[in-house]
Amino acid sequence: MAERKIRDERHKIPNKRGNGQLRRETWEDERGNITRYNLAYINYQLFPGDNGRVVGFDNQHGHHHKHFMGETVPVEFVSFEELENQFDQEWVLFHKGK
Repeated sequence: MAERKIRDERHKIPNKRGNGQLRRETWEDERGNITRYNLAYINYQLFPGDNGRVVGFDNQHGHHHKHFMGETVPVEFVSFEELENQFDQEWVLFHKGK
């Protein structure tokens, strides 16, 4: 089944607000189901490892998982929308608390 990239967004966080970048990528199949995703808060000043990924979620390598400062842990997948909400909450909390 063919899939296509439906979102590829990069949002630069201004230096005066902490620097960094938000990255959101999603792919869907012919039925409109999300098949792949990559959500990441990237800030090389805070964490130079893992390609600067401070916190992120993706399903590369055939499983759903979370990245946090170089550590990777599995996450329970209920829906893409729920994981995206969790990502939004976590990167905002981390960004505010830095």
